[in-house]
Amino acid sequence: MARGGATIATIAKEVGVSVPTVSRVLNGRSDVAPATRRRVEEALARHEYRKPVGAASPTKADGLLDLVFHEFGSAWAQEIIVGVEKAAAPRGVGVVLSELGGSHRPPQEWIDSITSRGTRGVLLVLSRLDDTQQRQLTARSIPFVVLDTDGETPAGVPTVGSNNWNGALSATRHLLELGHRRIAVISGPQAVLCSRARVDGFRSAHGEAGLEVDPSLVKWGTFEVAAGYEHGLDLLSRPDRPTAVFAGSDSQALGLIRAAHELGLRVPADVSVVGYDDLPLASWLAPSLTTVRQPLSEMAALATQMLMTLSDGQPLASQKVELGTELIVRESTAPPTA
Repeated sequence: MARGGATIATIAKEVGVSVPTVSRVLNGRSDVAPATRRRVEEALARHEYRKPVGAASPTKADGLLDLVFHEFGSAWAQEIIVGVEKAAAPRGVGVVLSELGGSHRPPQEWIDSITSRGTRGVLLVLSRLDDTQQRQLTARSIPFVVLDTDGETPAGVPTVGSNNWNGALSATRHLLELGHRRIAVISGPQAVLCSRARVDGFRSAHGEAGLEVDPSLVKWGTFEVAAGYEHGLDLLSRPDRPTAVFAGSDSQALGLIRAAHELGLRVPADVSVVGYDDLPLASWLAPSLTTVRQPLSEMAALATQMLMTLSDGQPLASQKVELGTELIVRESTAPPTA
């Protein structure tokens, strides 16, 4: 029911359609004309209509939640999946995986499909809904939580993340304390919030030390191996190459180390490398990787628990949760060669 007391019947009367038509729109049925659907959606949004939690529905899927990645296939994504499964399995809830092909917002067709199928809730990883999509899910009492948001989320949207700024600050401080003064950073997409936060932490550590950051040593890309490799070749081929590189992910660090080996450079004797995430592979590399531990599986489990709380019709203790990070020092960093 809407905040103002509007029901499906009053909305149907206002729009000039039947009650079953409004019901079909709410349930994601495709047998409604686009113009009619648009008018009904506008009325639902105008009245802030919200389907009662637990209302009977032939399409309601109480045993499923939707986990949406902008892209997956990496070890990083696997850590997220493990955390979600750990929290969902004891509740007897299955997980439906969706991948957005690199986009950070699901298409409307995807929203229509989960509305039709039904879901206990939606967990979005490095992606988000636009205002219209948020209203559509809210009207149907489908809760959503954002994990590691790609940008600033509107007030009231539950989010779980980690302290990216502090993680980057500690990584860069470590390199500065070792004596490095020419340090590069490779981050993720510049439009993504966590990427910018890590570069900000990198800059802040330099500011603390009274040092300027060379803009040509700040690189943006993806968080994948290829970005680390390509930027690594560029940075380490320079006559004034950096003596250390802070990579925005362990995958980037892996590509960076490959580039260093191809150029005949030793890690850490010729270039120190710090990664981010502390994926399982980090401790198995040779040399083992100094990295910032981001509690990915814990973040995912917490986000899933928050989603379950919302789907049970209960309020959250906090709308925004930020977990801490920890620098793990291993073998890939050392003082610069004199």
